[in-house]
Amino acid sequence: MNNTETLAWFKSSYSGAEGGQCIEVAAGAGAVFVRDSKSVSGPVLQVSREAWAGLVGLASEQ
Repeated sequence: MNNTETLAWFKSSYSGAEGGQCIEVAAGAGAVFVRDSKSVSGPVLQVSREAWAGLVGLASEQ
């Protein structure tokens, strides 16, 4: 399993300066990790790269 503390986390360019409902994403070996940008020490969701690509593909169609 990946140590999520060593991953390079990225916040969406659509996130405003006031915070709000933001997530951060990091690509790891064989998986993509997602966390709440306001609670970086909180839980981390791990999904396959294929599942993440599917989500991004669906979101880009909107």
